[in-house]
This record gives sequence, C-alpha cells and structure tokens, in this order.
Amino acid sequence: MFERITSLWAPTPAPAPAAPAKPYDPTDPKQNPLNPEGLKPCCACPQTKSARDDCFLKNDPSQADDKCKDVVQQHLACMRGLGFKL
Repeated sequence: MFERITSLWAPTPAPAPAAPAKPYDPTDPKQNPLNPEGLKPCCACPQTKSARDDCFLKNDPSQADDKCKDVVQQHLACMRGLGFKL
C-alpha cells in the first residue's frame, strides 16, 4: 500500500538523453560535399601523393624536408580540398 503512495511523490523521470552527434566523417558524401566519391585518405589525391613520396625517396633524408616542402604543401592543399582535416 505504501509503495503506491511513495511513487506518487517521486520526481518525474528525466527525459532520455538525445542521441550523440555523429562524428564528422570526411568519407561520407552526406557530411562532406567536397568528397562526393567518398574517397578514404589513403586513396585521395594520388598524383600529389606519389609526387610527395617520390620526392622523399629520391632525396637525402637530411635534405628532404627542405626540398620536398612544395610538394607536401600541394598534397595537403589537395587533401584539404576534399574536406580532410589535417
């Protein structure tokens, strides 16, 4: 009998929490219109990626950072152009 009475005075239950926001996925064309094909980072910008890799492979490691700075910047610009956050 007392269980019914105490439940009437109990506070109302809190509303259910909202669903967590979906994290940003640059490969999802719905979230990222800059990448309509849904390319993953490993497959995006193949031309600048291969130029960057070739530059680092052809140059001495102690000099590669300076000599490859331009191709690295081009690759970063291409990736950012597809909506990847680098």
